[in-house]
Amino acid sequence: MSVKTTVEYMGDLGCKALHEQSGSIIETEAPLDNNGRGTKFSPTDLVCAAVGSCMLTIMGITADREKINIKGAKALITKEMASDPRRIGRIDAVIVMPKGISLTDIQKKKFENAAKTCPVKATLHPDTEINIIFEY
Repeated sequence: MSVKTTVEYMGDLGCKALHEQSGSIIETEAPLDNNGRGTKFSPTDLVCAAVGSCMLTIMGITADREKINIKGAKALITKEMASDPRRIGRIDAVIVMPKGISLTDIQKKKFENAAKTCPVKATLHPDTEINIIFEY
């Protein structure tokens, strides 16, 4: 399945991306440390947000299969840039499961494996360090 996105440069180091299938729009801007104002997600911020969203989505698929409600789970993402070449150098992700959820060790392993095998994470360059901590 192919999905089309149209990205338009809006000036002032900002872009607008249109998801053709849904009509959803995302706006980006260059980050503070690269001539931007920092008023919107930067493109690299979106990559990191995609990692967190993907991990939670794959965990959600696992939760549905296991008949476990993980509504309210969060991915707290921190991005660190590398300078030579300029790229995402490290992503730290803390996956916080909802309070009061009771999971067996086997279920925890299933969720952890789901997060670690998300397609966005698998797409990133192997030099990008990705650290994941799970809080239950």
